[in-house]
Amino acid sequence: MPVGRQASTSHLWPSGGVHLWPSGATSTAHSHPRGHLVYAARGVLSVHTERGTSVVPANRLAWVPAGSSHYHRAHGDTDMRIVFLPASLARLLPDRPVVYLVSDLAREVLLVLTGPHNYERSGRAYDRGARARLRRVLIDELHEAHEQPLQLPEPRDDRLRAVAQMLYEHPEDSTPLADLGKRIGASARTLSRLFHDELGMTFYEWRTLLRISHALVLLADGHDTTRVAHACGWANPSGFIAAFTDIVGTTPGRHRAGLR
Repeated sequence: MPVGRQASTSHLWPSGGVHLWPSGATSTAHSHPRGHLVYAARGVLSVHTERGTSVVPANRLAWVPAGSSHYHRAHGDTDMRIVFLPASLARLLPDRPVVYLVSDLAREVLLVLTGPHNYERSGRAYDRGARARLRRVLIDELHEAHEQPLQLPEPRDDRLRAVAQMLYEHPEDSTPLADLGKRIGASARTLSRLFHDELGMTFYEWRTLLRISHALVLLADGHDTTRVAHACGWANPSGFIAAFTDIVGTTPGRHRAGLR
């Protein structure tokens, strides 16, 4: 997979791949004829599609359907694992990009399916039947998992895009929606309706998700919890820790320790 600006180490085979990326490495936009699962065994990945951006820390797994144009970016030194699925299994997953919580069993299966035996001649290779059974176990685990709110949907309406751009550039901005609307000539009522109808969430839910996504990137870059809290718009770390834990499932401190 082509990577912009920075060197990487990649191993590819027909059913998967491993990419060891330095922080900031970014792939070009591309698509695959098969759907695939993307997992960060170390670091944090962001997966960018036409529908939005998925932030994938080590306790999450992203699904990208066949034919979906996308690109990846590494935040922190990242060990990216990819598993391509045959059509018979891919049709059991959604036809849109989603993010799942990874169970312990799913994680171990992913690591086995993308382990060194796939690309090192000295390694013990699994036969085709064993691989198929492992992939089936992985799909069964995903059926038991719930989709996780780490998919930041991309607005299509020009008014929403204008609001989103302001907050992409300044996630710490706590300006009320009514005042943001005045900057672009739209009422708070209109914008609230657009957020609900187009993105399926309130403005405040979307802004919180944006901030948590940004926080994951800052934590991967080595910043401490207090600095990240303030950079993402929280007046005190306790509010940030509560919101982060609610969405990610662990505290910022534990997440950051896990990255190391």
